[in-house]
Amino acid sequence: MIDVLVAGAGPAGLATALCAVRAGLVVTVVDPRPAPIDKACGEGLMPGAVRALLALGVDPPGFAFRGIGYRDERHQAEALFRSGPGRGVRRTDLQSALLAAVRASGVTVLQRAVTTIDQGADSVTAAGLTARYLVAADGLHSPIAKARDLVRPPAASRAPRWGLRRHFDVPLWSDLVQVHWSAGAEAYVTPVGPGLVGVAILSSERAPFDHHLSNFPELADRLAGADAGPVRGAGPLRRRTRRRVDGRVLLVGDAAGYVDALTGEGIAVSLACARVLIECVATRRPRRYETLWLRESRRYRALTSSLLWASGRPALRRHLVPAAQRVPWAFAGVVGQLAR
Repeated sequence: MIDVLVAGAGPAGLATALCAVRAGLVVTVVDPRPAPIDKACGEGLMPGAVRALLALGVDPPGFAFRGIGYRDERHQAEALFRSGPGRGVRRTDLQSALLAAVRASGVTVLQRAVTTIDQGADSVTAAGLTARYLVAADGLHSPIAKARDLVRPPAASRAPRWGLRRHFDVPLWSDLVQVHWSAGAEAYVTPVGPGLVGVAILSSERAPFDHHLSNFPELADRLAGADAGPVRGAGPLRRRTRRRVDGRVLLVGDAAGYVDALTGEGIAVSLACARVLIECVATRRPRRYETLWLRESRRYRALTSSLLWASGRPALRRHLVPAAQRVPWAFAGVVGQLAR
């Protein structure tokens, strides 16, 4: 029998499959989408995520970056990582590298959708397959979480946020991830290859990419005339779940809960949670995953929620970058936390 059936062939699902194989479990991955799978993503792997991928035997191609810089129209602050470089990696390259490692490890990968779930005392059946456990790694708007009534309604006090991403062929001007701040949006510029940057814009205003870009004059000037790829969007970004364990169904990655892309920690947290999920399954203590998920995601949730709260208040938002410039040690401390 299959020990772990993973629904979703994105980074969280494929990392879960690799962890399961290393634990001696029989794994199958299903996803209705053909590979490579792309999505709107900042594409910056923090140093901790790079190390976690290497530990799984995955070394995706990309461009190393040394730290993070914040900029607005008049101020700038920069902080370098102390634990090694991060890496800008195209989302399709990351998924392809993980998928190659999964297939090389002997895992069966099927292009198949989960439409119904039948859970019993000792097994769960989905996508025409029966396994001891089903891992839902099916993304921000997880159909499995919705079907299991695990989705909590969004908080009425929070405006939904959306993300847009586009690639530009342009000479690189920095080996940092640059975060440009305007009154109502952030633009993340990540080097992902020689002469190629990804620009991800986050905002609570739903508007075309070029409209948002016009609010960052310095960045817009640098990108003027450059060949640009298609725009991809995602959102609303906030994801609230009631719990991560529902009998033999376990949630991982964005499906398990997501605050925002503001700190760029999504992949690192997903990799850490995939590891502890498989530890719980391998030791036959699936309920313990809820506690470990809360532990592994606590720092991400606290940092991101705090920054999101401050950035959502205009009086505080306009002081974020000046404060980072005036108190560089504090900004370096936050960046150091992100790099873990």
